[in-house]
Amino acid sequence: MTSAEEGPEVPLLELREGLPDLVTTRDQLLEVVEALSGGGPIAVDAERASGYRYSARAYLVQLRRDGVLTALVDPIAFENLTPLAEVLNNADWILHAASQDLPCLAEIGLQPLSLFDTELAGRLLGYPRVGLATLVEELLGFRMRKEHSAVDWSTRPLPRPWLEYAALDVEPLGALREALEEQLVAEGKREWAAQEFAHVASMPAAEPRAEPWRRTSGLHRVRGRRSLAAVRALWQARDQIAQDRDVTPGRIIPDSAIVEAATAGQRDRQGLLALPGFHGRGARRYLNIWIDALRQAHDLPEPDLPPASARYDGPPPPRTWAERDPEAAARLTRARTALSELSTDLSVPTENLLSPDTVRRVLWQPPGDQPYAIARRLTQLGARPWQVELTAEILAQAIVGPPEAVVEGEPVSG
Repeated sequence: MTSAEEGPEVPLLELREGLPDLVTTRDQLLEVVEALSGGGPIAVDAERASGYRYSARAYLVQLRRDGVLTALVDPIAFENLTPLAEVLNNADWILHAASQDLPCLAEIGLQPLSLFDTELAGRLLGYPRVGLATLVEELLGFRMRKEHSAVDWSTRPLPRPWLEYAALDVEPLGALREALEEQLVAEGKREWAAQEFAHVASMPAAEPRAEPWRRTSGLHRVRGRRSLAAVRALWQARDQIAQDRDVTPGRIIPDSAIVEAATAGQRDRQGLLALPGFHGRGARRYLNIWIDALRQAHDLPEPDLPPASARYDGPPPPRTWAERDPEAAARLTRARTALSELSTDLSVPTENLLSPDTVRRVLWQPPGDQPYAIARRLTQLGARPWQVELTAEILAQAIVGPPEAVVEGEPVSG
């Protein structure tokens, strides 16, 4: 196919007012605050140094109010952002994938009065791909740059091309919100979206995982509680080093090295250095720490060894339901089928209709088979009113089971 047959190339999104100066002084910050003090929503984004730093702090904050200004604020340059918070914390925000940025923004004192999440709106509207660049191209007709999405934002000074990339992330959010809101209204989903946005805005900061070391990649290869103790000891030692140095843990030794050391049973210098993953500077620099961690795990009393599986207050994994409780497994299958059909009818992903964890908790130990009881339990588990309204009856029917069939006048279970 020729380029002419493919149609015109999608134009590249550009900054309408050019690239603003990076805000690093109080006078600059106060100018931004004054400009943002009028009415209207504010597009907000933040850049972190994921993959480079241990912390998830914001290293750049991008702000835009259409027709007013775009601002790039360096939070590292300020002891606090109180003047900016006084404006932003009483404003309506537009974000893309809000749950990713809200924690690091809250850490520097910035929290929305209310928000509109363009990614979440795209999900509720049934878009198969909801990345910012995809939605901007499909709805606004512009192509976005992607070349600086994974750079180290803790770098100082920040290069101009990076700043342009960052400013472009908030450039289209106002227009994107208008396009998505119009569709939400047209499809009768605007109230659903409002409830979802309020839920995201009010979510508390995530509590630390009880056993974060169990997320070590390749842990499924580790057998035995003693070997699990070795993984835990190495993971905790690495995490402390990473926290002290403010670098991502994988830059010290990779998860694969932890798993290799735990399964090989090596506890001496020569043996460890011969293992895959123990050839980098981090492995050699902290070799004594790794050896001490492994020896401590080896010497642990039996009662202090970690359990073979993670502690979890919810139901067992669905793959075990058929063996442990066939009736519960049947309930889950019926519910999944019905929810999938509803998802298709409404063009809303199944996980947005109701979280899989919520479905499992209700069906493993049902509070009854009446919709009102199911609705009450869903609400307790954090389901929003629109979700409860759409799914309580479905779960109730899944609990009751299929209706009885009648064969020659005799009821027969379907």
